[in-house]
Amino acid sequence: MPCRNEIEYVDRFLESVLAQRLPGNVRIEVLIADGASDDGTRERLRRYAGECAFIRILDNPKRFVAAGLNAAIRQARGDVIVRMDVHTLYAPDYIFECLRALEATGADNVGGPWVPVGSGYVSEAIALAFSSVVVSGGGKAHRAFYEGPVDTVYLGCWPRQTFEKYGLFDEDLVRTQDSELNLRIHRGGGTIWQTPAIQCWYTPRPSLKQLARQYAQYGYWKARVLKKHTLPASSRQLAPGALLGGLFLFALLAPFAEWAKYALQGLALSYAMAVVAGSLVLCGGPRSWRFLPLIPAVVVVYHCGFGYGFLRGFVDSLLWPQQTSGTFSSLTRSSPPPASIPIKVRRQAAGGGGSGV
Repeated sequence: MPCRNEIEYVDRFLESVLAQRLPGNVRIEVLIADGASDDGTRERLRRYAGECAFIRILDNPKRFVAAGLNAAIRQARGDVIVRMDVHTLYAPDYIFECLRALEATGADNVGGPWVPVGSGYVSEAIALAFSSVVVSGGGKAHRAFYEGPVDTVYLGCWPRQTFEKYGLFDEDLVRTQDSELNLRIHRGGGTIWQTPAIQCWYTPRPSLKQLARQYAQYGYWKARVLKKHTLPASSRQLAPGALLGGLFLFALLAPFAEWAKYALQGLALSYAMAVVAGSLVLCGGPRSWRFLPLIPAVVVVYHCGFGYGFLRGFVDSLLWPQQTSGTFSSLTRSSPPPASIPIKVRRQAAGGGGSGV
């Protein structure tokens, strides 16, 4: 796990890890790459490490996720690498199901669906939109009950040989380093597998402002991945940028060309109608109607945040390929986690022989 300044989340996360139920022939080590935390996170980690000998704290002076993941992978002694995230809660059989999926499928990477659980009206609305085709564009990683091959998967669990064959995470990427690695695996002939038996719950951003910053960063770094690999992992990643770019281009041309004015009006009206229709479908459930006043704004923030970031990243990668704006590299989360998924803690020493994780 990479982390930096996660004092609000780290206890909940580590209790979730300590609650993992594993067979006796599996040994576990927990490697936490701390990016120079200065909010008390490091002291909290030391307390846990003092109580549990299999928890090890590593330094991540670069502070970015990819660098922390790579530092942990290099130090790991196990046959299997499981990535975990501090903003996610895990079922007690999460690691066990990861190991079982690896054995059953022989895949190069396995994981569960990306399931969000919000806390509060705005966060719940963001979670509702996140899981929909309206936002995900049909990405299988957002489908809670899908099992089968995917182009990318949430978090991940890999045999060590996967990194030996395809390389580590790209440390030039502040965001989307996981999907870029999965792209390398996929294009190298490897298999990425998703199963709903691997259960975890992600905490989405609690405000539209933080959501906009998060998805602007996602879009920005997706553009950098596009430049690196020439082709996107999926055509759906191009849609938000194409929409925003089309609106901007037609708006520039509208004062000078009648056709551009009509094109701008037509595109804007079509998009507005699509957002309204999608929002009505999203809020069709008996418990979802209360989100209808906010859902259209949430959908627009998802699309426009990603689209703006993608266009900005594309331009920056052409004009300043060796530089990155700090806006697209800084943290975008600043709120405490929800407590909506209780995990009963079982503090068990990770002993025994056998394979390691």
